[in-house]
Amino acid sequence: MVRALSRREFLRLAALAAAATATGCGNGGGGGGTGTSAPAASPSVKLSGDLRILQWSHFVPKHDDWFDPFAQGWGRQVGVNVTVDHIEQAEIPARAGSEISAKQGHDLIEFIFPPSSLEPSLVDLTDLNKEAESRHGKQTALCTRSTFNPRTEKFWGFCHGWAPDPGNFRRSLWEKAGMENGPTSYQELLEGGTKIKADQKVPLGLGMSNEIDSNMAARALIWSFGGSVQDEDENVTLNSPETVAAVEMMTRLFRGAMTDEVFGWNAASNNQALIAGQLSYILNSISAYRSAQKANPDVANDIGFSAPMKGPGGTGLASAHAIPIYVVPQHATNPDAAQEFILHLLANYSEATNNSELYTLPAFPDTARETAEWLDEDPFGSRPADKLSLLKDAEDWSTNVGHPGPTNAAIGEVFSTFVLPQMMAKAARGQLTAQRAVEEAETQVKKIFQKWRDNGLVGGER
Repeated sequence: MVRALSRREFLRLAALAAAATATGCGNGGGGGGTGTSAPAASPSVKLSGDLRILQWSHFVPKHDDWFDPFAQGWGRQVGVNVTVDHIEQAEIPARAGSEISAKQGHDLIEFIFPPSSLEPSLVDLTDLNKEAESRHGKQTALCTRSTFNPRTEKFWGFCHGWAPDPGNFRRSLWEKAGMENGPTSYQELLEGGTKIKADQKVPLGLGMSNEIDSNMAARALIWSFGGSVQDEDENVTLNSPETVAAVEMMTRLFRGAMTDEVFGWNAASNNQALIAGQLSYILNSISAYRSAQKANPDVANDIGFSAPMKGPGGTGLASAHAIPIYVVPQHATNPDAAQEFILHLLANYSEATNNSELYTLPAFPDTARETAEWLDEDPFGSRPADKLSLLKDAEDWSTNVGHPGPTNAAIGEVFSTFVLPQMMAKAARGQLTAQRAVEEAETQVKKIFQKWRDNGLVGGER
């Protein structure tokens, strides 16, 4: 009798086959070349059938122009019919939820943030993550902490890349305010932003609405002031003097340097306003800058980048702006092909980084070793050419959304229900004091944590 291959053995055979046939695929220039793709499936394990992929429409359109034929070409190579569907990132959670509820739909779904609350409905990808590490070395820590649940000791998803979240500022506006190199602390952001709004009639923009950028801005501010949603042991710690001080700072920033539009923003709003020359500072990835290079080169040349604003203690921390994570729902009809495709993507990740115009950095640094060189001399026309070199150290000031703990199911729900931006907005609008807004938010957070703790997916005691 022939013994069936385990998942680990299946992936090991695939690794041996890929290693035997792999060739270099890096593209060292701005042309977005296709490279030579190595088969990702072992000849002894035949893939077949359909692979349906659902993912967000990338903020850099060039990426999707490359990705779809890349995925379909792999499918033809291994005997799998690949289809790729793209929708706006904000629509992914609802679409994935409906498919999971119906127990049918796509085999592979990509989120832009960690959907950790879906863990009970997802295929365990622990073996896949271990296989990727055996091929490509250690994964960036913030990516591991975005998909690994220490409580269940499982990887519920696979993070293949990430995007830093630097400050984006208009150098000419800040120069007139006496800060040519932009602000370095929240106090400087407040003082300079208020002066620019008063003298030059240009506000800054940190969102406080139900969208991803607002989520990231709230977390960066809280962390930089020394607060957090949870501690490293998964106990809720939101209601602290540090968090209250962060909310008070956001209130002062709004009243002195922002406008009401920030309460109704979507994920594209701050990008569009920066490109149009209507904002002096935003917290975002480089996607707004890349769009400005094409739509408004003068503004693009005027944009500078900065590390996260420092809080009262002199430290600054930011969440990764985007964490592209693949999940395989339990309803998937072709989970083997889904996982093999992820391995194939990793084997060709220089292409992914290059065709995202350096938006998506590799979760496994060895898969795109040219990245540091590209950031030092941007192949996509930055002026000066080393404008993006700040991002070489981004891992030092970036973390996962559950910091200082893991991105567990409770953190996933807190993120997806926008508890923190709503907390900030209630204080900024004067609906609640900062202290009361934090107390109300912590009550919500504790209920969420207890629900997932009762389901065995979150640690901690309070």
